Amino acid sequence: MRPLSKSKLLAFRQCPKRLWLEVRQPELRADSGPALASFATGHQVGDIARQLYDPQGQGTLIDPPAEGFDAACARTQHLLANSRQPIFEAGFRAGGGLAFADVLLPTADGAHTGWRMVEVKSSTSVKDYHRDDAAIQAYLAREGGLALTAIALAHIDSGWIYPGHGDYRGLLCENDLSEETFARADEVKDWIAEAQAVAQCDSAPVVATGAQCFHPFECGFYSHCASFEPQAEHPIYWLPRPGQAVKTHVQTHGVTELRDLPDDLLNPLQLRVKQATLSGEVFFDEASAAQALAGYSLPAYFIDFETIQFAVPIWAGTRPYQQIPFQFSVHHLDASGHATHTAFLDLSGHNPCRAFAQGLLAACGTQGPVFVYNAAFETTRIRELAERFADLAQHLLALNERVVDLLPIARQHYYHPSQQGSWSIKALLPALCPDLRYTDLHGVQDGGMAQQAYLEAIAPSTTAPRKAELECQLLAYCQLDTWAMVRLWAAFTANTLKDH
Repeated sequence: MRPLSKSKLLAFRQCPKRLWLEVRQPELRADSGPALASFATGHQVGDIARQLYDPQGQGTLIDPPAEGFDAACARTQHLLANSRQPIFEAGFRAGGGLAFADVLLPTADGAHTGWRMVEVKSSTSVKDYHRDDAAIQAYLAREGGLALTAIALAHIDSGWIYPGHGDYRGLLCENDLSEETFARADEVKDWIAEAQAVAQCDSAPVVATGAQCFHPFECGFYSHCASFEPQAEHPIYWLPRPGQAVKTHVQTHGVTELRDLPDDLLNPLQLRVKQATLSGEVFFDEASAAQALAGYSLPAYFIDFETIQFAVPIWAGTRPYQQIPFQFSVHHLDASGHATHTAFLDLSGHNPCRAFAQGLLAACGTQGPVFVYNAAFETTRIRELAERFADLAQHLLALNERVVDLLPIARQHYYHPSQQGSWSIKALLPALCPDLRYTDLHGVQDGGMAQQAYLEAIAPSTTAPRKAELECQLLAYCQLDTWAMVRLWAAFTANTLKDH
């Protein structure tokens, strides 16, 4: 019987069909960009963990992919028998399962010796699937003969502030899971038996796509599975913010089509989406949209930010997963409607926050509305900058007071069937302004791509020509975001723009 790795056992816990595909047809898996980025983050946090748990560098790192699983497990047993130093990626194979422990630390209690295991995660809290993860680890280690005395889960402390100079002490905090984990041995044994039975089947289990395709992880086989299912013409998931009554009706009656949802379950916004979708007609209350914006006269500013998050901070004074702005675009409409553009982009590799804040204040002046799309994001970033830079705080908070959000105006007064239930600017723009398309941009076309471009641009290994290319792509993308807002404002107010 071929052992199943911990990742495959967790795949089984998510969906038996996913496990079968992982074993039998792994070539069909297509992980998304965010999923791949998450894997990379996990490896980075693992590297830091080894430094923290073995500051003297006396431990041993096993490399299962390079050494081979059998050899890695054999080497583990040798180290356990002959060493009392930390072991990283120790391998255990037992009972039809296979797992590698992130951290294994020797313990001593009088005459008794044993080992403490630590599983390291890049999240900021303990999740339910982490508990399953730890239960599998503990079971296989003990079945493999390890004198396991305790198991803990270490995750990132989101409140910790990086002091700089490569000192990551405090980045991780531990949660002891020993008691609950050891008590689940029989449960894990059953999982392995059930998973092995699924893996040995000649055909995949029949499982319809559903919530399990995205929780707790986005499944890379989703597109493959969905391709064999009938696709709704107007799927239920186009309905914005469905309440419990809608969810219950869908589950009870197996509804997949928007047209089959009773109107009396829908709020006015949802009903508008349903009616526009089925009729193919655009909803645009031009008078009300114009009235909503009537109190904001020119001159005006339109702003958009791009930010980056590091699980492991690289700049002193920053926290794990802190949203750090590295780029803005500002379009200014003067009193006559003439547009000018200002941009900020810091690709130096240094903390851009202060220069960003100063540049933003200079670009937005002191008077006039500041339009954004989804104000919570920009206003939160501005408030965070104010908290960090006391000398700029008054001006930054005053800027926040001028912010006007275009998103609720769009949501209340405009809907095109092509939006498919979304009011993101990328869904709205092609409907209102078909001459503007993010797909026409070269390279960077969305926020995730902007983050990846930024990381590549600041990497020391990136060549000057490539860095210049990325800079152009980032500037063009962010500029389109604010010009899109200008165009939305013009459509909502029935204003004619001057040359751009």
